[in-house]
Amino acid sequence: MHQRDYDLLHQPIPGLIRKIALPTSVGYFFNTMFNVVDTFYGGRISTDALAALSLSFPVFFLIIAIGAGISTGATALIGHALGSGDRDGARHLAGQTLSFGLAHGVLLTLLGLACAPFLFGLLGATGAVLELALQYMVCIFAGSVFFLVNYVLNAILNATGDSRSFRNYLVLGFFLNLAFDPWFMYGGMGLPAMGLPGIAWATVLVQAIGNCYMLLRVKQSGMLRHFRFAELLPDRHAYFQLAKQGFPSSLNMMTVAIGIFVITRFVARFGSDAVAAYGIGTRIEQIALLPVMGMNVATLALVAQNSGARQLERVVQTIRCALRAGIILMSFGTAAVFLAARPLMSLFTKDPRVVGIGVQYLRIEAFVFIAYVILYTSVSVLQGLKRPAIPLVVGLVRQIVLPIPVFYLLADLLGWGLTGIWCGILLVTWGAACVILLYVLRLAATLDGPVRLAPETGEEGG
Repeated sequence: MHQRDYDLLHQPIPGLIRKIALPTSVGYFFNTMFNVVDTFYGGRISTDALAALSLSFPVFFLIIAIGAGISTGATALIGHALGSGDRDGARHLAGQTLSFGLAHGVLLTLLGLACAPFLFGLLGATGAVLELALQYMVCIFAGSVFFLVNYVLNAILNATGDSRSFRNYLVLGFFLNLAFDPWFMYGGMGLPAMGLPGIAWATVLVQAIGNCYMLLRVKQSGMLRHFRFAELLPDRHAYFQLAKQGFPSSLNMMTVAIGIFVITRFVARFGSDAVAAYGIGTRIEQIALLPVMGMNVATLALVAQNSGARQLERVVQTIRCALRAGIILMSFGTAAVFLAARPLMSLFTKDPRVVGIGVQYLRIEAFVFIAYVILYTSVSVLQGLKRPAIPLVVGLVRQIVLPIPVFYLLADLLGWGLTGIWCGILLVTWGAACVILLYVLRLAATLDGPVRLAPETGEEGG
């Protein structure tokens, strides 16, 4: 597709948000359905397998956190370079981003394989559930490189405004997984039955196929034009910039992973039925929040390029459009999930206790959706302005500092049990959303006025 199709500096902001967000949301829908398929087939094995998948999610999220952090940092840096007209610098950053992702993929594989038993021990996994969870995550960690390479290739394309290529891969990946999961799980055509590890190996294979397609699309975009393998050799300055921008974003995502650890640890005290219900409920949440995921990518790309080009009035317009559209969409999402909580849970399990716990969770968490819109949009804005530290601080407070005492107060001291945990998530998330929204609105007012961002650091200047 021609680069002018992604002219982020001149086309109307509302149209660009739709152009970028819609393909991204479609892609994330199929990515979420990919996970839903895994959950569906895990449930066909046993309740223990379903609980193992739920317990694996916070551990799996460590890969997502590192990949997403590097991705958002790279998108911001490459987007700024493109916005300022430095295409050679943008191409150099693209090569270094690929190298950076490969190095971290190898490191993550080694650390993940070594630390998996300890991490599941922290989650309270024991017996058959622990054994199944380890079998699953050993396979996933072995394929960490493929996950991270897809993240960095998508970051390069996102910086240009291309969200369609990743959407195409995610659609293809869903259908491949739909075929691979039962094949690898039950065996056939020369493959032995692998059970739950088969679901993991199917995921790794789909990621590897994605590497091939995404690399082709990046080369076609011109961002790796005249590429030579010597360009993968680490450039200290480029690595420092990627680390400076990406690591706070990764750490912010890590706080999400730790937050999931904390929630899962509290929920696990109420048994494997509660853990399974929480796992299913989060999958349903992911589907409901898909439109927001698309707008996050659009917001990040638009803010990065337009702030790099010094078109700050377009940055402010992007903030307003993204918040308005997200709140309207999630108002409908809140109503839909609240009213359809029981049939949605019943799609994944027939266990009445799991369904009952999940319905209670969804009917409380549905009222957190608009808070997530505010949080995610605000974080994308700050990352696009190369201010990743503020989201990290908010993330630490929201995911770690407040949940433990709040959950303990509501679930234990007040005796609300699981309801206390669900209400605690609602209270903490809304509190964080209000704080970061006030910060972003004040920043937007500054951008609208005489104060401007300094060219290199993104800090305010006279």
